[in-house]
Amino acid sequence: MRSRRDNVKVTDDQLVSVDAAGVDELGVIPWPILLRRRIHARVGIDYRWAVVWVVLAGLFCTGFTITVLVVSLEKIAEEMGTDVSVLNWSITGPMLAFGVVGPAFGKAGDLWGHKRVFVLGLAFAAVFSAASAVAWSPASLIVFRTLSATAGSACGPSAMAYINRLFEPHERVMPLSFWSFVTAGSPVIGVVVGAPLVESVGWEAIFKIQAPMCVAATVLALWLLPATDRLKGVRFDLWGSATLGVGASSLLAAISQGGKWGWTSPLTLGCMAVGLVALRVFVAVERRATAPLVVLAWFRTPNIAFPVLSQMLTNFAYMGGFILIPQVLGERGLGLATATIGLLVIARPLAFSLIAPLAGMMTLRVGERVAGVVGALGVVVSMVLWALVSVDSGYVFIVIATAFSGIGLGIASPALTSLMSSSVEQSDMGVAGAMQQLMTQLGAVLGSAVLTTISVSAGDGNLAPFKAAFVVAAIVAGLGSLAATKVLPVRRVDG
Repeated sequence: MRSRRDNVKVTDDQLVSVDAAGVDELGVIPWPILLRRRIHARVGIDYRWAVVWVVLAGLFCTGFTITVLVVSLEKIAEEMGTDVSVLNWSITGPMLAFGVVGPAFGKAGDLWGHKRVFVLGLAFAAVFSAASAVAWSPASLIVFRTLSATAGSACGPSAMAYINRLFEPHERVMPLSFWSFVTAGSPVIGVVVGAPLVESVGWEAIFKIQAPMCVAATVLALWLLPATDRLKGVRFDLWGSATLGVGASSLLAAISQGGKWGWTSPLTLGCMAVGLVALRVFVAVERRATAPLVVLAWFRTPNIAFPVLSQMLTNFAYMGGFILIPQVLGERGLGLATATIGLLVIARPLAFSLIAPLAGMMTLRVGERVAGVVGALGVVVSMVLWALVSVDSGYVFIVIATAFSGIGLGIASPALTSLMSSSVEQSDMGVAGAMQQLMTQLGAVLGSAVLTTISVSAGDGNLAPFKAAFVVAAIVAGLGSLAATKVLPVRRVDG
């Protein structure tokens, strides 16, 4: 018999009476109910929002270091005796793992409970973050960073599952605005905070800080998070995960290393062939799988297919541009100091943090389609402005160009994420959230690889390759805006 505490969705009408010993008639202490009363009585915070802040804290702790090395990549590569193209996998690897492994954790949460998966993900992320701090070679750093991101990817689907279980569909835009801010903004905040630390005390300090943060978040999650319903008959799509991982990694290797290996070399062509074959096998596996990693049938539903496609294309430009911006501002471009670069790029997460809550309220008025289109166009404007950046550009222009990315994604992402989650069954929330994370991360990783490859010849005052990369990013984000126009309007539920 299952206790009421196994269901996270507890309303005031469902609160049981607790005797002096604090035990209900089933003999189980209803900690979530008692804690909800305590939180509301002491600080006036709705228990649902207390849970949101806890899961977002864990999501931030695991996400803010994913791209933290980007500003200092050249310095670290020189220190470790390697080149940037190799060490770039310390960024690409975690981003790819974060997306590919996420769906498996979504299903694990449905099977074993999202609290357990969330807490274990945080704990192992702490372990591998500590290992990253003592990495002795490029290979060890790449491996530990990827394993840390793999563990941390458990937090994204679990956080979304809690939000979707705690809030009704018409209430989700606001909490998902904060979820989107943490998901998209934490890597950029990591760069802003990490840049001066790397400059002053070394890159190892980043991970020495992350590890205890993850431990603290683990303790907080253990104390506050309630358990969720556990679904029976959940299965893992191991073949789907394997073929997707091999396919995506092989294609990214070919794209990122093609310039170094030679675009017609056997190694480049071989990676491309392996990637294409693996992705073709992935589609075949998903069509036959009992519990597929990606439910292909969902892509016949406009309010799933087009929001996911729009987010994937927009994130191609958003994250690809994020990788390029520090390089444009650094030694290969304008020659600014690392600390100055960190202060300039903070415009994007700051703009996101300011616009996302307001965008949630705006979406309730104008609808998800308008928000998705306008948001993607904001990213287009950002990429176009960056294509116009030159040695004569002032800091104000750079800040405005950077901020438009945060404004755009802050408007589009919460609206489209909410729309997609409202278009699937309650029992599929974990898998849907993981799939959304998978597709947006694949877009981000692909954008990083493609735009970095386009701009590889930039340097010594030659900004033309950077400009070409930003033009490509603007075109892709424009396609994301076009995809958002295909979203169907939804009927609002008052209240």
